[in-house]
Amino acid sequence: MSAVLVIGGADSSGGAGISRDVHTLTRLNVRALCAVTAVTAQSDTQLSAVHVVPAALVAAQIEAAFATCDIGAVKIGMLANAATVRAVAESIGARARLPIVLDPVVHASAGGELLDAAGLVALRELLLPHVTLVTPNLAEAALLSGESLARTAQELERQGQRLLALGARAVLLKGGHAAGAEATDVLLQPQCAPQRFSTPRYEVTQRGTGCALASAIAAAFAEGADFAQACARGKQYMNQWLRP
Repeated sequence: MSAVLVIGGADSSGGAGISRDVHTLTRLNVRALCAVTAVTAQSDTQLSAVHVVPAALVAAQIEAAFATCDIGAVKIGMLANAATVRAVAESIGARARLPIVLDPVVHASAGGELLDAAGLVALRELLLPHVTLVTPNLAEAALLSGESLARTAQELERQGQRLLALGARAVLLKGGHAAGAEATDVLLQPQCAPQRFSTPRYEVTQRGTGCALASAIAAAFAEGADFAQACARGKQYMNQWLRP
C-alpha cells in the first residue's frame, strides 16, 4: 500500500484539514501518516479558536512519520506561522526526491486566518523552492504572487508563472471559485504549454475541497503518476465526490 504524509491543521468539524486528507486517502486505499500543525475549533460557518502546535513538535512528528514506513509523497496544508513554515521546509528540504504537494491555505472557508503575514512571506521564500506542485485557488494565487485578484485567465496564468519563478516545479491553478459551466484547473510547468482539466460545475457547497484535491494528487504521485496523470486523477476524484 502506498503512503502519504499529510502536514496540516486539525478541524474539529471534520470538514477540512487533516480529517479531510485522511478521508480522501482512505477512499483511495492509500495509507495516511499525519503531522499536526495546529488544532482549530470550527464549524461549517465559523472559526472560533486556533492553537498552534510548537514548531519543534511539528518537526518531531515529521521525523517520526518518516521513521515509520516508506512515504511516497507529502501533502502540506495549514502552516499557521513562519516558525512552522521554517520547520517544515527544513524537514522536507533533505527529501527533495519526494513529490511534495502544497495546498497554500491562508484563510478558512468558515472565515478566519490560517496563515499570518510573516508565515506567507516564509512560505514564498523558504517552502516554495522545495515544492513539486502548488495548488492555489484564485485568492491564494493573488496573495502568493503579490497581485490583486485575477480578472481574466491570462492574468491568472501570469500569477502562476510568478509562482514558478519563486521555485515551485509546477502550479495547478484551481478554477473552482471562477464562473462558468465547467470548473477548469490549469497546470503550468516551465517550458511547457498549459494543460487544462475540466469537469462540470455542480451547484453544491462543500468544505475541504482544496484539501481533498491536493491529497488525491499526492496519492497519485505516491503511486508513480506524472504531473498530468496526477492532476487528472485528482480532478476525477473530485468529480466523483461532488457529483450529485
